Amino acid sequence: MLPLDSRVEFDPQRAEEFLAALPPRPAVVLIEPRGELAGARPLLLRTADLRRKLGLLLGPADPASKRVNLREYARGIRFRLTGSAFEQSLVHWQHARALWPRGYRRRMRLRPLPLVKLTTSNPYPRAYVTRRIGPGGVYFGPFAKRRSAEAFLEPFLDLFRIRRCQIKIRRDPDFPGCIYSEMKMCLAPCFAGCTAEEYAAEARRVLQFLESRGASLAEQLTGEREEASAQTDFERAAATHRRLEKVDALLRLMPDLARCLDTLNAIVLQRAFEKSTVAIFVVRGGAYCRTVPVALRPTGQPAPVGRTNAARSAGTFEHHR
Repeated sequence: MLPLDSRVEFDPQRAEEFLAALPPRPAVVLIEPRGELAGARPLLLRTADLRRKLGLLLGPADPASKRVNLREYARGIRFRLTGSAFEQSLVHWQHARALWPRGYRRRMRLRPLPLVKLTTSNPYPRAYVTRRIGPGGVYFGPFAKRRSAEAFLEPFLDLFRIRRCQIKIRRDPDFPGCIYSEMKMCLAPCFAGCTAEEYAAEARRVLQFLESRGASLAEQLTGEREEASAQTDFERAAATHRRLEKVDALLRLMPDLARCLDTLNAIVLQRAFEKSTVAIFVVRGGAYCRTVPVALRPTGQPAPVGRTNAARSAGTFEHHR
C-alpha cells in the first residue's frame, strides 16, 4: 500500500499556522478524529488543493453556511501528495479498502469493468459477460462498457460451437435442443449431439483464441485458405476467406488492452509528486504490484529515488471509472 507519509497535528487555536504550512497541491488526506469522540471514524478524502480543502473543513465555522465544519472533530491529518490523477485514485482506493473492507466500493462508487468469462469448472464450458471475478474461469478483458463486451461476445461465439445456454447439461437424447443446435451453431451436448471429448476440443480452441488474442484462429484459417487455393478448391477457399473476414472484423472490436487477465502485464508511466521524477506503476497478472519512482537526471540517465517510508506492496488491481 502506498502510505500516507506525512502527518500534522491540528490545534484549532493555531489553525491559520496549520493551514499555511500545507502545500496547495493534489493529495489524499485522512482526517483523524479526537480521542474523546467515542465511535468516531477517520474521514478519507482526495482533493486537487490540500490547503484550500482543509481550509474549508477546518477553518472558522460560518453560522450562515450549511457546509460541514470539522474544526472540533479533527485531531490531526495524514496525507500523501500525488503527482497524477492515476496515483491519487490508486492511493484513495487502497486506503478506502483498508478502512471499509466491505463497503468501500459503495462509498467510492466503484463499478468493475466488464469482462468475458470462459468457465472452466463446468465440463461443458460457456462464455458470457460478467463484472465479477471468481474461481473456475478464464477472464478476458477489460472492456470499457458492458455494451462493448456484448458486442464482442456475440460475433466471437459465432466463430465457435460452444453452448450459449445456462441450463444444466444432462446429455438426454430426448431433449429438444434449441435454435443454435438446429442452425449447427452449437455442438448440442444437451441431447448428446457430441461426445465430451469433442466438446472439450472445441472449448480448447476457444481458450487458444482468447490466449492468443485471435491469432490462433486467424493462422488456422489462413492456412486452410491457402491449402484450398493450392488444390483449386475455390469454393472452399472463398468460404474460408469469408470466415477469416469475420475474424478480422472481430479483432477490430477488441480493445488494445484486452487479454486474459492472468497475462495482463503492464507499466503505467505518470508524473510523480517530486520534481523531475516519473512514477512507474507496475501491473503483473492483472494486479497492481508496486510503484517505482525514477528521477530524471540532467544527463538523461534515470536514477531510482524513493520517498520516506515508500511502499512496495501488492494488491488486487480493480478497473474503474
